[in-house]
Amino acid sequence: MENVTLNNGVKMPLLGFGTYLLRDGLECEQSVLNALNIGYRLLDTAAAYYNEESVGRAIKKSNVKREEIFVTTKFLPADIGYEKAKRAFEASLKKLGLDYIDLYLIHLPQGDVNSSWTAMEELHREGKIRAIGVSNFNLNQIQNLVKQHSVIPAVNQVETHPFSQKTEMQKIMKSQGIQLESWAPFAQGKNNLFNNELLKALSIKYNKSIAQVVLRWLIQKEVVVIPKSANVKRITENFNVFDLELSAGDMATIKSLDKGSGLIYSV
Repeated sequence: MENVTLNNGVKMPLLGFGTYLLRDGLECEQSVLNALNIGYRLLDTAAAYYNEESVGRAIKKSNVKREEIFVTTKFLPADIGYEKAKRAFEASLKKLGLDYIDLYLIHLPQGDVNSSWTAMEELHREGKIRAIGVSNFNLNQIQNLVKQHSVIPAVNQVETHPFSQKTEMQKIMKSQGIQLESWAPFAQGKNNLFNNELLKALSIKYNKSIAQVVLRWLIQKEVVVIPKSANVKRITENFNVFDLELSAGDMATIKSLDKGSGLIYSV
């Protein structure tokens, strides 16, 4: 497994398993267990996904040591604020059945994020969280947070895929030691990604699926990626990307698909 080193020295796998929309308890549990058995070591969940208990059960049922698994979760916008954030963390910890969380994120930049961040800093100092970060923040929102606190976010998890590459955002965040993490690496099926002629050509060239080409492209860009699937065949396929190396020319070809990084400075 390839890793990145976060700004506090913690290592995070570049490829993980996402659990968004895996709400059925048994399906989620089995999917996470399958992912761990296949070799995934990064698991991404959230209070808003209503599956933390299923993720926790899968971790316990697996034969993988806890210290080898990197667990990310996030708290609901309704739990923004100092006291609420602390209670939300303890609730997630209990549902997951863990002693600590590897990465804890503010799910959305809404409400009193500064008080929430203060709570997260304290939990981090107490050793209950190995790293803290944000999700769906633009650059202005990150800068406002950085100006008022001592701990710089380790990660910003945002929509990132061939049609919204976040190149400028990644460059600026990298200069500050903030890791870009992609949700929706396959663009949620939009822009007809799986029928894109350019990606089809690369799929044929490398004898890999379009999904594998996209995941490897993100990994080579040093973007952490968390594809989700309940299909064990696809879970396996998504993991088998480390024997693939895209050429610089093909990386540039995929770059040409970018339709703009969106509003990376303001909402």
